[in-house]
Amino acid sequence: MTMNYNITGYCSIRNQVAMVDDRLEHYEENFYTFADLIKSLYKKEEISYPKFFKMDGLSKLGFLTAEMLLKQKEKGKYQGTRVGMILSNSASSLDTDMAFHETIRDRRQYFPSPSVFVYTLPNIVIGEICIRNKFKGENTFLISEKFDSGLLYTNIREALDHGRMDVCIGGWVDLLRERYESLLFIVEKETNISPDTEQKKIEFCPEEIEKLYLKI
Repeated sequence: MTMNYNITGYCSIRNQVAMVDDRLEHYEENFYTFADLIKSLYKKEEISYPKFFKMDGLSKLGFLTAEMLLKQKEKGKYQGTRVGMILSNSASSLDTDMAFHETIRDRRQYFPSPSVFVYTLPNIVIGEICIRNKFKGENTFLISEKFDSGLLYTNIREALDHGRMDVCIGGWVDLLRERYESLLFIVEKETNISPDTEQKKIEFCPEEIEKLYLKI
């Protein structure tokens, strides 16, 4: 029997704009650097998580996108080994790699930083989100030249079809200097969605994933 899946929520951040389920959540009219935007969003969301300030830019971007996405959902609904994550981007961890390179390129001022080095893998952003939300399921970080809805769809669908998770947080979290964009969405088995709720449902397919990306 073919299982049906739905996207039951999404959040995106790009160009000083943050959207949650088609609602404008945050907009900065004046030019903001990425660092300024992240600080503004963190403050607006009233998050209390000291570890956030130690994260690299990619992890901060993914973390805040996940916070804004999941705050709309029933507290504690998504936890444990049945919740997984599959994310992708084009720059990998290059933004942090370049920052780390600056600490080692000059032998006369050689000061490698372990606190920076630990973030020189793109999947660390998944780890930060999973620790915060107690997700313990399968996770994967994919690299593609550009946003690829088909790649995300295929990998998420395969993981769900093979029973390795019931819920998947999927999407795109990309950062390089002042170029940043993120899109996270929740994919659930149709049987997981209560008919008594007014939860918005979007068919899980490459075309709908592409539409969400084009909105950001």
